[in-house]
Amino acid sequence: MKQITVMEKYPVFTVEVKKEETSYKNVDEILNYLKSQIETHPVATYIGEFDHYTHTKNLEEGEIAKEIKDAKNIICCFGKKLPKAEVLAVRPRSIGVAEMADSFVVSFLEAPNPDANTAMEKWVKAIANA
Repeated sequence: MKQITVMEKYPVFTVEVKKEETSYKNVDEILNYLKSQIETHPVATYIGEFDHYTHTKNLEEGEIAKEIKDAKNIICCFGKKLPKAEVLAVRPRSIGVAEMADSFVVSFLEAPNPDANTAMEKWVKAIANA
């Protein structure tokens, strides 16, 4: 797993998992795994999924990189405190899973909550060799 800056401002954790390094066959299987991790976490709450690939494909002006075969997000929240209204701007969390020809790229924006980052990093790393 590495941390990169996307579009010169977004701190993102990302990992590329080769398909031969995991038993998961597609994006939906990975999202099901992540959903099970969210549902068993003592704080995290599952919110839903977003099919980014289909959404973008159906837009008249939509563009998808040719190497991306599928792309979805799973959305959850780790918030256990709401100290001020502005905290809502950094919630909820999203983990993106993109399928490429021979790999999956899994990424998430760095959270202000270190415990959320630790949990998401653990879940994402476990996709390899699963």
